[in-house]
Amino acid sequence: MGGEFDEEFEYEYVDAHPNKELVFFHKPSKTLIEADLFFNLPATEQYSKTNVDPTTGWATKLFAGLQNTKGTAIWQKRMLWYLFSSGDRPGFNESIKRIGSWGFENVVPCHGDTFVGDGKSVFEKVFGWHLEGKK
Repeated sequence: MGGEFDEEFEYEYVDAHPNKELVFFHKPSKTLIEADLFFNLPATEQYSKTNVDPTTGWATKLFAGLQNTKGTAIWQKRMLWYLFSSGDRPGFNESIKRIGSWGFENVVPCHGDTFVGDGKSVFEKVFGWHLEGKK
């Protein structure tokens, strides 16, 4: 991209992700910005100004059970390893390692609540197998 943009942002095109993910790191705020790389469901923050409960409905309950960062995040880790990265795991791992080298502290996911201060540790937990290159 170049110029002023590169002064403030790092970016990675994760072409090994099924959704061809673009991930950005805003250097001044130490914030990772991503869409479908990983989720943090339920999306309580996104629904906070509505009268909608973000934890209702069978599909919501299913996806929140699979796509959350609680505990060991084992189901999200499995989804990423066995589904999302299965088409090109070496390429996926390479992108994850590059993203993991950035100095972010916060994460803004498209799906779910933001992480302020602990984003890097959550990222490392969710992508541990990819950072190590093995399950």
